[in-house]
Amino acid sequence: MVWQQIYDPFGNMVLSTVLAAIPVVVMLAALGFFHIKAHIAAGMGLVAALLVAVFAYGMPADMAGRAALFGGFTGLLPIGWIVLNIIFLHQLTEQNGSFKVLQDSLSGITEDRRIQLLLIAFCFGAFFEGAAGFGTPVAVTAAILIGLGFSPLAASGLSLIANTAPVAFGALGTPILTLAKVHGYDVMEVTAMVGRQLPFFSLLVPFWLIWAFAGRKGMWEIWPAILVTGVSFAVPQFLVSNFIGPELVDIIAAIVSMACLIGFLRVWKPKAVWTSPSLRGNDVSAAEAKPPQPVVQHTRAELVAAWMPWAILSVFVFIWGLPPVKAWLNGLFAPAFPMAGLHNLIEKVPPVVPLPTKEGAVYTLNLLSATGTAILLSAVVSAIFMKYNPVAIVRTFFKTIWLVKFSLLTIVLMLALGTLTRYSGTDTTLGLAFANTGVLYPFFGTLMGWLGVALTGSDTASNVLFGGMQKVAAEQLGLSPNLMGAANSSGGVMGKMIDAQSIVVASTATRWFDREGEILRYVFFHSIALACLVGLYVTLQAYVWPFTLMVVH
Repeated sequence: MVWQQIYDPFGNMVLSTVLAAIPVVVMLAALGFFHIKAHIAAGMGLVAALLVAVFAYGMPADMAGRAALFGGFTGLLPIGWIVLNIIFLHQLTEQNGSFKVLQDSLSGITEDRRIQLLLIAFCFGAFFEGAAGFGTPVAVTAAILIGLGFSPLAASGLSLIANTAPVAFGALGTPILTLAKVHGYDVMEVTAMVGRQLPFFSLLVPFWLIWAFAGRKGMWEIWPAILVTGVSFAVPQFLVSNFIGPELVDIIAAIVSMACLIGFLRVWKPKAVWTSPSLRGNDVSAAEAKPPQPVVQHTRAELVAAWMPWAILSVFVFIWGLPPVKAWLNGLFAPAFPMAGLHNLIEKVPPVVPLPTKEGAVYTLNLLSATGTAILLSAVVSAIFMKYNPVAIVRTFFKTIWLVKFSLLTIVLMLALGTLTRYSGTDTTLGLAFANTGVLYPFFGTLMGWLGVALTGSDTASNVLFGGMQKVAAEQLGLSPNLMGAANSSGGVMGKMIDAQSIVVASTATRWFDREGEILRYVFFHSIALACLVGLYVTLQAYVWPFTLMVVH
C-alpha cells in the first residue's frame, strides 16, 4: 500500500514546521548545549524523528523503521568506510614515522601557522574535495593539522571552515551533475551559475579562515599570501565552471592555487612568523596543542618516502572518481537491494513535485567503486612501500576499527535520522517554510540549501531534496530557475561545516573524541554568517545584477 507524504499534517504551517524541527533541535541541543556524547545525541534525535514521523505525520511505523535502517546502511557505506580507511592510512604513516617527516617538510615551506592553514586546509583540502568529497578532505586535513601541532579545536574547526567554497563541485562535480539529472536543469547553465556565485566566496573564505584563527591583525599581516591563494583559486573556478564543465573545477583550481602560493612564498615572507597553534581568543583545547618543534631537515629520499602515501592516495582517489572507472567497477560488483516495505511505497506530492512521484529505496553495495575502497587500497600499497609486514597491516586495521567505533556508530545514527526525515516528509515541511517568503525568496531559498546540507551532510543530497522545489518556486515567483538551483548548491556549501557527520569526521581525525559539541558551537556562527552572505549575494543577482544570469558559454 502506497503512503503519500503530508507536509502540513495539522493544517497550520507554523505548528507543522515546529514539529518537523524537533528531531534536529533535539540532536543539536544535546550536542551543543548539554554536552551529550555524539552517538547518544544522534540516537536521541533519531528517536524524536521516529515519534514525529509516526504520530504527527502518520507514517506507518514499519516504513519509518525501514527508512532509518536504510539510512544506517548508507552511513556505513560510503561515509563510514571513508572515515575508517583514511584514519587507517594516517595510523600507518604515524607509526612508522613518515608522518613526522611530512610535517617537517610542510613546516620547511613555512613555519607560519597561518600559511600552513592556507596550504593544507584550503588548497590541499580543496583538491581532495574535488577528487572524492564525502568527508575525505576534512579527514585528511584535520589529521595533518593535528599532526603539525594545531590544537584539536583549531584543527577540527578550521578544516570545516576551509571545506566550504569547493563543496558544490566536490567528487568530480557530483552535486551539480545530480541536480541537473534529477530535476531537469541544463547541466552547463547551472554549473556556470554556481561558477558566478562561489568564486567571490573562494576569495573571501581564505581571509575568513585566517581571521577565525589569528584575528583581524593576524590576518592583515599576511594579506598578500591570502589574496594570492583566493584569486588563484577563484579565477580557475570561474573559468572552468563557465567554459568546461563541473567535473574538474576543484582539482584544477586547487592545483593552480597551491602552485601559486608556494611560488609566491619564494619571493615573499611575512614580517612576523605566527607560531601559536591555538585559536586566538577562547580555545578550550589550547592545553592539548603540541608545542612548536624546531624544523628538522630531511634527505630527498626521506621526503619522497613521507609524501609517497599521500601521493598514492591522491592517485587512487582521482582514478576511482572517474566515471568510466566507477562504471567498470560497478559492472564487476555492485548488487542492488530494494528495501522491502519501503521501495516505491512512498509518494512525494505537490507542491514539492508537479505530479505524485514514488520514492525509490534501493541500497547499492558498490563496495568496489566506493571512495573508501580506493583509500583502503592506497593505504595497503603505502604500507608495502613502508615495509610493513601483512600481520602488522591487519593488526593496525583492526586497531583503527576499535579506535573509531563510536564515530562509526554516530555516522550510522546520523544518516538514519537524515534518511528518515527525507522519507517522512518532515524535511520538506522545513523547506516549504522557506519557500513561503515571497520577494525574499532568493535569500531564504539559499538558506534552504544550507539547511538541506546541515540536515543530510551532503550537497548532493540537498540538491536532490530541494532542487525541484527551487525550480518550481522560482518559476512561480518569476525568478531564474538556474539561479535558485545554483543557490541551493552554493548556499548548501556553508551548511557543510555544521552537518553532524562532518563534525564527527573532524573529531575522529583529530582524536578529540566526545567533543563534537565544542566543535559545533565554534563553527555555527561562521556557518550561518557565511550562508547569509551567500543569500545576500544571490538576492543581488536576482534584483540588482541581472547581467550575471546571462549564459556566457
